Amino acid sequence: MKELSQERAPIYEALERFNKMRVVPFDVPGHKRGRGNPELTRLLGESCIRLDVNSMKPLDNLCHPVSVIREAEELAAEAFHAAHAFLMVGGTTSAVQSMILSATRRGEKIILPRNVHRSVMGAMVLNGAIPVYVNPEGNERLGIPLGMSVEAVKKAIQENPDAKAVFVNNPTYYGICSDLKAIVELAHANHMLCLVDEAHGTHFYFSDKLPLSAMDAGADMAAVSMHKSGGSLTQSSLLLTGPAMQEGHVRQIINLTQTTSGSYLLLSSLDISRRNLALRGKEAFEQVISMAEYARKEINQIGGYYAYSRELINGDSIYDFDVTKLSVNTLDVGLAGIEVYDLLRDEYDIQIEFGDLGNILAYLSIGDRPREIERLVSALSEIRRRFGGEKGGLMKQEYIDPRVVVSPQDAFYAEKESLPLMETAGRICSEFVMCYPPGIPILAPGEEITEDILNYIVYAKEKGCSMTGPEDAAIERLNVLKGV
Repeated sequence: MKELSQERAPIYEALERFNKMRVVPFDVPGHKRGRGNPELTRLLGESCIRLDVNSMKPLDNLCHPVSVIREAEELAAEAFHAAHAFLMVGGTTSAVQSMILSATRRGEKIILPRNVHRSVMGAMVLNGAIPVYVNPEGNERLGIPLGMSVEAVKKAIQENPDAKAVFVNNPTYYGICSDLKAIVELAHANHMLCLVDEAHGTHFYFSDKLPLSAMDAGADMAAVSMHKSGGSLTQSSLLLTGPAMQEGHVRQIINLTQTTSGSYLLLSSLDISRRNLALRGKEAFEQVISMAEYARKEINQIGGYYAYSRELINGDSIYDFDVTKLSVNTLDVGLAGIEVYDLLRDEYDIQIEFGDLGNILAYLSIGDRPREIERLVSALSEIRRRFGGEKGGLMKQEYIDPRVVVSPQDAFYAEKESLPLMETAGRICSEFVMCYPPGIPILAPGEEITEDILNYIVYAKEKGCSMTGPEDAAIERLNVLKGV
């Protein structure tokens, strides 16, 4: 086997070689290197559009890689301490779904927290796996769900010894990390796989000042959003596997849903970004950590806001904290997180990652600079002065314990009827309802609709949260199981 060098970027290098050739394109895509779509060429640039090419022998094939894509995967596996890495062009949604589909089949149980991304629920709709929820603890002040308690996972395993896998969010959107190594060991001791949604933890592999990564904790599979903190193009991701997973089987699962026309813009961005992180990631994330710590200190000095960090660690449900996550609670300023989110964008031209009912998240990564941090801090100070008020009357985001009555697959495909939102209490939901971002379902197929959930949905809509999922885009009606 060829010796690996992290200074290589084989897909990018192959594209560079191809770009120097005078190949006449009688294949797809139909824009023919941009000539057939001049407006698109002007928008994206000639160099970009010329590299939007189809699979061919010199460029390998994503569905069955044997040359440059294969080499890029091997380099990614080495950089991320994995037995194998798969390049994903359907986002981390595709990677997460491939994990679930690889580990479980119809009727088989999977232990997981309820505050998972919608991609997890979508995978269970597709393959018929049965969720066993470990209800996360919550932080009363912040109103956010925390990580998975080891004892809660142990209890779920004891009550469901036939479960096939344990699924962990690590870190959560807010930066909360579970005791991943202990959960992995617990799963393996009970002959279960451990799968990790590591969408927001790409940088864990490139700093010893950050929480333990999934592969270093011994997890069997991990979905890593390279486009989030890793710097690749939107929609590009990695699926990492440990030695217990059969590469061929996982590849077959991925090929069930992933496109046969992999974008070389996305693939080369993964290749180049992996090289960048392998060569310069440690230094880059040192700077990100420093900027985040500075921002937290400045925001906490404004008054009212609470930019939280490692002081939350309790050794269990908050085993560690990702200090690059600039999560800020806004309720003491008298504003919901989504209101601060909107004000930052509409009044100050600052786009942060998301705002929920009580918190905002400013996503810091390798492309940020100190002057942007100063602008954010200044804007938050002005928002408090101009728009702040009393805390009273604001609803905190909180975890609402779901009651699963029917499997997600059975509920999604069952005969259903549409009812006005406020008339659905006590019925069984057959679709998703969520605020996006972050994309964690408030309701999922098969769950009982309660008054608390309905009040939460109404309040989130009133505050301007971006609600997605239901067939009715206005979310004035919900689909429920017919006669149930």
